[in-house]
Amino acid sequence: MDRILRLKEVCQKTGLPRSTIYAKIKQGTFPPQLKLGPRASGWRESELDLWIEQCQSSLTCPQ
Repeated sequence: MDRILRLKEVCQKTGLPRSTIYAKIKQGTFPPQLKLGPRASGWRESELDLWIEQCQSSLTCPQ
């Protein structure tokens, strides 16, 4: 079972501020969030791990 991470954990894991995460989501260059409830969302840890791996292998994160 994949862990679901909330925004605070995503910021810690990626090292990105929340504004950058939301900007990358809007650009389509960051894994999409899951709607957990009316005011809650999260990200699959496996999708974030893959995104981070892609950033490290290309030396630059997807713009």
